[in-house]
Amino acid sequence: MGFEYKEVAEKGMAAYRAPSLLQPHKARQALRDAYEGKIKPLIGYYHGITTIPTARVMAQLGADIIWVDWEHASCGVETMTTIVHEIQFMSEGRSIPFVRVPGHDHAAIGYALDAGASIIIPQVETVEQAQHVVSAAKFGKVRQGTRSAPPCRWLPGVGDMPVDPNRSLWENLNDQAAIIIQIESEQGVKNLDAILSAVGDQIDCVWIGSLDLRVSMGLDGVWGDEPSFMDVVKLYEDTLKRHKTPNSGMCMFGQWEKASNKAFVVVGGDAFALLGEAALVNNARANLPSLANEPRNNVH
Repeated sequence: MGFEYKEVAEKGMAAYRAPSLLQPHKARQALRDAYEGKIKPLIGYYHGITTIPTARVMAQLGADIIWVDWEHASCGVETMTTIVHEIQFMSEGRSIPFVRVPGHDHAAIGYALDAGASIIIPQVETVEQAQHVVSAAKFGKVRQGTRSAPPCRWLPGVGDMPVDPNRSLWENLNDQAAIIIQIESEQGVKNLDAILSAVGDQIDCVWIGSLDLRVSMGLDGVWGDEPSFMDVVKLYEDTLKRHKTPNSGMCMFGQWEKASNKAFVVVGGDAFALLGEAALVNNARANLPSLANEPRNNVH
């Protein structure tokens, strides 16, 4: 590990794929390489309409990361797992699946990681929550991990080929799958310094959830320029810089300046693309002529 970035121009994120597509990518390394400028920021696409057919299409779009939103979806474990596998296999490893899990549940974190994804953890506010997340995501006492090893996920001689043959499969997996935490409240921003001081070596990237943050502050909209809000954003960004932790976020509708300090950027999504079709429907309604004055044959 460490030289994958040299093959990104040719292979895309397949440069970071594991020996088996059932394993997670070397996503930790990819985020760090983007942060250090060895590769361009990772381009993400948001999969909010979490169905298997749409995942198959999105896997062919060429995005570096596909964000699978399991937090705000009605799909079950089986569907989430199949979506991750479809992304891995349909893209031939050129897209990395990241699953936003529903909350901090130990089992949910394990399900997403067992599927072969990296994870996004919503609404992290305290050191204790961050420590729990890291523990649930890691194997072995060395990482203070409590993750259970799945006996039938990476079968011997079939899917258990390690990235580094000098280490166990479990230590390899610990260093492959990435953890992104979402900070979505003012209290979370204020606690971010303590969180990164405690477990920052295992947190690979941070995402500011501006919508929930603004809701927690009694503000409307996804973004704004209120002094109180901008002060919290500045504290968030200054904390990340101090800890040398990659930042991530949205950069929609070609507003590329918003990606200036981010290693991972979501630039679009299935639901947003469909919303754009509303203009087409309205345009058709306004411009298609009525048949009221058209001659008709009598029909009996």
